[in-house]
Amino acid sequence: MTEYPGQQPPSGHRGQQPPYGSTASAGQGPASRPPSEPESGGPEGYEAWLGRSRMVLTPIAAPSILGLFGFASSTFMVASNLAEWWGDPLVSPVILAPLVIFFGGLAQLAAGMWAYRARDAVATAMHGTWGAFWLAWGMMQLMIANGLLPLTTSVSKAFGFWWIVLAVTTIFGALASLGKNLGLFLTLGLLAAGSALLAAGILGAVHGLVVTAGWVLIASSAAAWYTAGAMMLEQSYGGRIILPLGRWSLRGNLPGHRQGRPIEYAAGMPGAKAGQ
Repeated sequence: MTEYPGQQPPSGHRGQQPPYGSTASAGQGPASRPPSEPESGGPEGYEAWLGRSRMVLTPIAAPSILGLFGFASSTFMVASNLAEWWGDPLVSPVILAPLVIFFGGLAQLAAGMWAYRARDAVATAMHGTWGAFWLAWGMMQLMIANGLLPLTTSVSKAFGFWWIVLAVTTIFGALASLGKNLGLFLTLGLLAAGSALLAAGILGAVHGLVVTAGWVLIASSAAAWYTAGAMMLEQSYGGRIILPLGRWSLRGNLPGHRQGRPIEYAAGMPGAKAGQ
């Protein structure tokens, strides 16, 4: 049978089946491949395939703005209690539990899930990890308050191992964030250090390490507040930098420089234009 590369066979051949063992299907050339796979070699390589490809995206606001604000608020409240700025280690965590569950837990976890849409691996991992942790921490405090867990749970070695897991995960997040900006790296680097100190303080029953961890975590929450605020101001002013985030390019840190331009119909409804 005569082959017709890139063309339909003549009318007399249309009803015929391909030879036994052939990979060609009806209406396609003899070397059929999925449309998502570029043809290797030949006149149309990867560049030609890329030029024909189209992606349909739905722009969203930066999920880390909500995630970092939720993280910063919950971390600051809990860490300031650990640093002995106020309250006591038994009753105060129960009072903080509702705020931590909803703001640091649920809101931050939702930001992590939206980070999937933004294709941001660092935000997905970090907001997902810490959002889930703060949900678990709040539930643990409520269980302690209702007598379902002993009062010593928050200083037990089992709880100390929670912070080892968080420290290891956050170290990788901090290393990955170096590819983004120094504001996020500072947030995650201090968070990993504070988690490691708190794990050592709880496991070794060293009160001084627990207090020191509280101070380091307060610094992490301050860095998170700054980073979230800088991101929100940048989006609110149409992609112009107001507070520098420590990007690797010099122009990316100049106040007033337009870092990005939103894709929008400026006179459209919310969703068609950026903002409301």
